[in-house]
Amino acid sequence: MKKTTRPRKSARTAVSPAGVIAMPDASRVEQIRSQLLMWYRKHRRDLPWRRQKPDAYHVMVSEAMLQQTQVATVIAYFHRFIDALPTVQDLARASEQQVLTLWQGLGYYRRARNLHAAAKAIVADHGGVVPRTVEELLQLPGVGRYTAGAIASIAYGQPAPIVDGNVVRILARIFAITQSPDEPAVKEALWQLAALLVPEDAAGDFNQSMMELGAMVCSPRSPQCLICPVNDLCQARQQGLVESLPVKVERKKPAQVQHHILAVQAGDQWYFEQRPATGLWSNMWQLPTAEDPDLDADNPTAGLQGWLQETRRLSVTGLEEVGRFTHQTTHKTITFILWKSQLAGKRAKEATPASAWRNLKDLTDLPLPNPQKKAVKWLEEKGE
Repeated sequence: MKKTTRPRKSARTAVSPAGVIAMPDASRVEQIRSQLLMWYRKHRRDLPWRRQKPDAYHVMVSEAMLQQTQVATVIAYFHRFIDALPTVQDLARASEQQVLTLWQGLGYYRRARNLHAAAKAIVADHGGVVPRTVEELLQLPGVGRYTAGAIASIAYGQPAPIVDGNVVRILARIFAITQSPDEPAVKEALWQLAALLVPEDAAGDFNQSMMELGAMVCSPRSPQCLICPVNDLCQARQQGLVESLPVKVERKKPAQVQHHILAVQAGDQWYFEQRPATGLWSNMWQLPTAEDPDLDADNPTAGLQGWLQETRRLSVTGLEEVGRFTHQTTHKTITFILWKSQLAGKRAKEATPASAWRNLKDLTDLPLPNPQKKAVKWLEEKGE
C-alpha cells in the first residue's frame, strides 16, 4: 500500500479556534489516516462513480444525488441520468423538464435544479470543464463547502476537507466531542479537524473512507464498533459514549398540514397541471391539489368543488374521497387526501399557466413529485 505523506506541520498538538476542540498530534493523525485508508482500499464498495481515474462530472452528479439519499437508492438514478446526459455539456443543453423527469423519485428537487444551473455555469464560464479548486467550485450554483471539497478531493486529488453528517458523527466519536455540532464554533472546529486529517497524496480515498465508514460501520444507531478500523483510537468507545455522540439538539416538531389531491377524469384522461415556478416541487406536474384549504368539516366536498371551479374553471360531479397517505418533508408532515371526480360538461379553458389532459399511462414526459406518483399509482390500480 502506498504510504501517506507525513502529516503537515499544522498537525501538531493544538486547539481549535476559541479552544473548542483539542487537535490531535502528528502521530495520532497518521494512525487515523493509515488505518482508514487500509480499510477503505480493502473493503470499499464498487460504485459506478468510483473509478481508478475519477470523472469530475460523474463525481459532481453523484454528490448532488447523495445529499440526503442513500447510496443503494442513488445507483439506478445515477445510471439513468448519465446514460441520458453523459457529459456536462449535455446537461447544460437539457431542458429543466428533462432534468426533473430524470430526477423524478429522488426528491429534494432543488438539487436537480442547482446541478442543472451549475452545468450551465461550467459551460459558460469554465470552458465545459468542472473546476479543480474549492474556491472556484464554491462559485457554482448550489455548490456548498462539503460538495466543493468532495469534488476537489475525489476528482482532482486536492487536499480539501469534507464535513457532512457522517463525518461529524465519526469525528465526534473518535475524539469524544461532547459539544453540539450545531453550535457555529464547534462546526467550524470540526472543519479544521477534518482539514488536519486529510493527507495530501490520498485526499480522495481518505474522504471516501470517511463517507464509507459512516455509511457502513459508524452508523447513527447500533454502530459496528467491533469491526471498525479505528476502534482502538476511538475515545467515545473507551469512555462508553458511542451511542450518545454526536450530541443531538431537540428539533422543532414538523407542522401537520393537509393537501387535497383532486383527480378529475374525462373519459380515459385526467387533468394535470404544472406547479408554480417557486416553492415546494416547483415546475413539476400534479393532479390539482388544494393545499391546506379552509373547508367546512361537515361538507368538505362542496368547498373542494368550489375551489376547482374558482381556481381551475373545472366543474365536476361525483367527488368522493378514495384514499389517504402521509408524506414527510423537512418541515412538514403532509396528509394527502385523494379525491376522484368526473368532469361535468366540456373541458373549459383552464386558468393555470400550463395544463394537460393525459391518460395515466402517458406521463413519461411529466415530472411528478413522489406524492403525486403515489396518487397516480392508486388511480391506475383502483381508480379507473
